[in-house]
Amino acid sequence: MSVGEGLTKKRDANFELLRIVAMLMILVLHYNSYTDSLLKLGEPATKVQVFATLLESFAITGVNTYVLISGYFMSTSKTKVSRMLSLIAQVYFYTIIISLAMIVVGSFVVHSGNSVFKTVQYLFPISSEHYWFVTAYVIMYVFSPIMNAAVNTLSRKQLKYSIFGLLIWFCFIKSIVPVMFSTDHYGYDYGWFICLYLIAAYIRKYDVTLFYNARRSALVFVGSSLMIFAISLATHFFNLQTGRLNYYAGVPTDYNFIFTLTGSLGLFSCFRFLKMKEGTGADVVRFVAPLTFGVYLAHMHLEVRDRWVEWMESLMGPVPTDSILLFVWYLLRCVVILFFAGVFVDWIRKTIFDFLGRVLHESWLFKKIRQWDDNLC
Repeated sequence: MSVGEGLTKKRDANFELLRIVAMLMILVLHYNSYTDSLLKLGEPATKVQVFATLLESFAITGVNTYVLISGYFMSTSKTKVSRMLSLIAQVYFYTIIISLAMIVVGSFVVHSGNSVFKTVQYLFPISSEHYWFVTAYVIMYVFSPIMNAAVNTLSRKQLKYSIFGLLIWFCFIKSIVPVMFSTDHYGYDYGWFICLYLIAAYIRKYDVTLFYNARRSALVFVGSSLMIFAISLATHFFNLQTGRLNYYAGVPTDYNFIFTLTGSLGLFSCFRFLKMKEGTGADVVRFVAPLTFGVYLAHMHLEVRDRWVEWMESLMGPVPTDSILLFVWYLLRCVVILFFAGVFVDWIRKTIFDFLGRVLHESWLFKKIRQWDDNLC
């Protein structure tokens, strides 16, 4: 089971399609980052860097959107030990299997200076932030029963003010103050995920209609993304001329920046209005979407995330830096390869897990887990 899997008996195809879109956006973010294609402070911008920053401005909303989907459904679902253990097992599957595979082919990187910490990252991938997203997500999940109780107990006004207070702390102030706060982690932590969870829970509980319709929601998404792009360019050129705003130049592409939030809500709202026609297309989306989390776990493994660009270059040549069209063509091929390779690997993982689930269904351990689930319900 992956993040978000099993939250509904028959998953909504529109939200599952959004889950796929969000993961593709995350792949674009990682492509830009690991190919070093974005604007660099203090250096004149190239046309490819400007275009990559434009893509970044749209794709940066993907992570928030992924969390909003989880919060939207988890806020009305029962907390289950089995679901948490399944998520942890999925993380360990990738952590261990990829490491063993790299050892077998002789590509495992050993650093004598930090070998102990690296071992800890494999033995305790969640606590050590082997995957920062997983660490933040698991903590959010642990807090979900408390948050669900709060959502069901507080009045609408109380919940609204609580969310607004969190937004002031995590989002509004940092979006306008050009100074780095020690408590700001740019949205890379469970605090921001909890805030997104409560926003999604509020939308679900009170059936809040964001931005009136799909068209206006899409306009909010596009407008917010263009604002991120404009501010990123403006701060870059201002820094180039003056040497100032070194910190704030990176704020527009933080996950907890105000326009990243509004863009995520616009994208989420747009797909909330959509209704996929039932049929083969919807079935394919429902099949692929639960496997997308495996895409993230596969290409962001410690032994892979700093090397997959090198592997792509050995396959397709160097990353283009002079032509936007060639850059886009290269990006599309990388994203497609990463996505479908990850989906295929996670399908194998899911097949193995499903087989073990059937074989061990009547074992003492699995009975005990089902008993824990029943006690929590």
